[in-house]
Amino acid sequence: MLKRDITYEDFNGNTVTETFYFNMTKTEVIELEVSYEGGLEGILKKIIETEDRKGLIEEFKKIVLLSYGMKSPDGKRFIKNDELREEFSQSAAFDVLFIELATDDDAAAIFVKGILPGDLSKEVAKTEVVELPKDPPAVPLPPQ
Repeated sequence: MLKRDITYEDFNGNTVTETFYFNMTKTEVIELEVSYEGGLEGILKKIIETEDRKGLIEEFKKIVLLSYGMKSPDGKRFIKNDELREEFSQSAAFDVLFIELATDDDAAAIFVKGILPGDLSKEVAKTEVVELPKDPPAVPLPPQ
């Protein structure tokens, strides 16, 4: 489980720091794996190889929202549902987190390792991280 304190400006202009939790069970990881031809790793490699930034962003957003939830007061359950995901996706905290993960490869890798069950996280740590090529520098337009 990953616990993240996120500081953001709410829609009333107040600076707020709030704690959010993210987790994926082994069952959820398996379901995600079998939902893609070649598994999740295969689809991510394909997206990276084709430099499909839109596809990569869509998949990463899906993973963030699938992993978001709230711990029950007794700590016995991690509650996830569409209502919670929608509520989180509409928050400024989601925007802050997502921009960080979309623009910082290290933060994204730490996030993914943090949401995976412990033994799976250790396996991910052993695998080679492939970076998405950065956008080429902008070429100035000739004067008109």
